[in-house]
Amino acid sequence: MASSPLGRPTRGTTGTNRLRRNDRWIAASDALRRASDPLVVDLGYGASGVTAFELATRLVRVRPDVEVRGLEIDPARVASAETQLAEVRAGRTPFAADLPVSFGRGGFEVPLPDGRRAAVIRSMNVLRQYDEQDVPDAWARMTSRLAPGGLLFEGTCDEIGRVASWIDVAPDAAPLRFTLSLRLADLDRPSIVAERLPKALIHRNVPGERIHALLTDLDREWDRAAGLSTFGATQRFLAAAGALRAQGWPVLGGRTRWRLGELTLPWSAVAPAT
Repeated sequence: MASSPLGRPTRGTTGTNRLRRNDRWIAASDALRRASDPLVVDLGYGASGVTAFELATRLVRVRPDVEVRGLEIDPARVASAETQLAEVRAGRTPFAADLPVSFGRGGFEVPLPDGRRAAVIRSMNVLRQYDEQDVPDAWARMTSRLAPGGLLFEGTCDEIGRVASWIDVAPDAAPLRFTLSLRLADLDRPSIVAERLPKALIHRNVPGERIHALLTDLDREWDRAAGLSTFGATQRFLAAAGALRAQGWPVLGGRTRWRLGELTLPWSAVAPAT
């Protein structure tokens, strides 16, 4: 239990399935799948513990020995999540009664019992309320609590989880990759993600910055592939992602991830110019 958690209370908005896209990404990550101790932290889960329950439900399918620890600064939120957990344990919710979830009080210092370190720390919609200059220190504090080979996933999504983006950050606080994830079925333009960029990028979506160039090029290729809409939004996005790669953008992965509305690039491809 942290006596003086580092950080500010989140705004607290929490929605069922809001973080499903990030859950899926974590479930596929080497940081989880190869971890010797698959401890995953849901940092700043908000007014409800539901994101921790959903995360554990998805992760246990690939790592049956996973543990999810939800952390919040506000003790009232911790108490509320523990009440929810009691309902889960009693079998009065859709979640498995033995779901490997616990809750505690903590912030960027990520307090964990018995000196353990996390394989994964997920911090979504936490840094939006901070200044851009606060990001490196927050990353450094959180990643200092990672196990070797662990990752911090830090980013933002909209209220219903249809538009999201995040950054994979290594234990030495170095950002590795940037991912945008979009629900394709009702997508107007990919650049809608500009409203939900991580704090390290959201103010950089201006001419002369790499993230602006990426979103501009992605929109252009999305428009060029409009004819494929007859075959569905997935085919249109696949064409746009492939065209970006052909232009020289170092798009990672392939069609398996692209068809989910995901596009990942090395951090160097979108890092702020200054």
